[in-house]
Amino acid sequence: MGNSNNTGNSNNTGNSNSNRTGNSNNMGNSNSNNTDNLPLVLHQDRAILLRTTIKQSRATVERSPRLIKLSRSRSRNGTTSGLASLFLIAVFLGFVAVSGIALHGYSTTRNISGGGIYNGTHAVGLTTNTLVLFIFCLCIALVFSYVYVWLARLFPKAFIWITGILNIVFGLVTAIYMLARHYYSGGIVFLIFVVFLAFAFYTWIPRIPFSALMLKTSVDVSKTYGHVYLVSFLGGLLATALAAWYSVTFVAIYARFEPGQNSSCNASGGGCSSAKVTGLIAFITFAMYWISEWLKNTIHTTISGVYGSWYFQPHNLPQGATRGALKRSLTYSFGSISFGSLIVAIINFLRQICSIAQRSEAGQGNIVGTILFCVLGCIIGILDWAVQFLNRYAFSYIALYGKAYIPAAKDTWSMIKQRGVDALINECLIGPVLSMGATFVGYACALMAYLYMIFTNPSYNSDGSYTPVVVAFAFLIGLQICNIFTTPISSGIDTIFVATAWEPQTLYSEHPELYQEMVRVYPQVQQAVHP
Repeated sequence: MGNSNNTGNSNNTGNSNSNRTGNSNNMGNSNSNNTDNLPLVLHQDRAILLRTTIKQSRATVERSPRLIKLSRSRSRNGTTSGLASLFLIAVFLGFVAVSGIALHGYSTTRNISGGGIYNGTHAVGLTTNTLVLFIFCLCIALVFSYVYVWLARLFPKAFIWITGILNIVFGLVTAIYMLARHYYSGGIVFLIFVVFLAFAFYTWIPRIPFSALMLKTSVDVSKTYGHVYLVSFLGGLLATALAAWYSVTFVAIYARFEPGQNSSCNASGGGCSSAKVTGLIAFITFAMYWISEWLKNTIHTTISGVYGSWYFQPHNLPQGATRGALKRSLTYSFGSISFGSLIVAIINFLRQICSIAQRSEAGQGNIVGTILFCVLGCIIGILDWAVQFLNRYAFSYIALYGKAYIPAAKDTWSMIKQRGVDALINECLIGPVLSMGATFVGYACALMAYLYMIFTNPSYNSDGSYTPVVVAFAFLIGLQICNIFTTPISSGIDTIFVATAWEPQTLYSEHPELYQEMVRVYPQVQQAVHP
């Protein structure tokens, strides 16, 4: 067939060439910019394939070198993604098995563990008292996370200020309370955190206008695609259910397998040991991290696909964009999401171990040990931030272009270094703001757990040895649930940045108002966004 052009004016000489946006003058071979970076959302969703001449353009797309590269990429990286997929399924089945065994043992010894807050006689491991605590934490995390997202939708400009001020005030109140309770190690750590947070927020003030613009854009698009928040809400419910399942299993393992003067060991046929408790808790915690990360990244990839459809088709909104993006995330990109989530899960697991050790040392009044584990936790935290930072844009790239995880991560790194999008990313505060919000919810759950352990004073915690463990896992529950609830906000902005880096002409031609507003609040965007 002859030359084809979808929008704009063009003069084509030589071989067949397709140009989606803007004015161009193409001579010779096909423009690699338009074929090599052809978004997956365009050639997989037939409803949004092209604005016009669908049948003609589909033939061009199917013959494009992009699909050949995708096929080769899948063959090279399919083994890694496939193994990650199988490993994730195996870990989930293992979690189900461990949970079933622990809960069965717990149900046979419920008279020992108690049926409420105060009536447990178990003096060795966690009891129903702790289960009630985790239920309270789940409720706090669910309500706070929902309200947080609701505030972002209603007040996108004030949202950033609200988040920063709430974190500073809450951290300061927590530090004062801990110091008043003579919990000096924890109080000092919180004070340092508050000082750093206040300084960071002060330096962020000049960047708030651009961040508010991107947040408003993301929220406006999400209002057009109502299914975006439906996906987020359902994902949040699944995350809450997973956290509840984990909490019950966590308590059941302690109640069933903790040795010592534990009559439940005899009642359930023995098999109690500290090593078994440690191993099982470590396994279900790792499983919790991986499954929740997979859930969060699946939501992120799904929503990135929806925002990709909007970016390339703003005036012809496709039908079933959310359903198509979810289908791709659960099938085509399942292995890539599993592998990327595994890396984050391992890092977060190590970070959680450092957090528990730090709280344990602080509870014993060991300042040196507390500082050492705090430094180690900071190092792991920096690594976690770097991987999470790369993953955000890698998964958006996967949603748009369909590559496997490793090549997508490489392309994302090249994009950040060479395409100028790093200036936009650094200027936008939404990622740090949402992290602060999730941290706020996590600390709210941790404070709730700390107060609960003090005022209920369960028999198993008479010496306070379980307080650091329970508080750390309460923080984990709140953090993960809020991260999943806020995924649509960050996913939309990340996708806009990735699409802008690879397809800047589309921003100029299809979203001129957005581009002009970006230039108004951040003039350097003219240098940051370029072909």
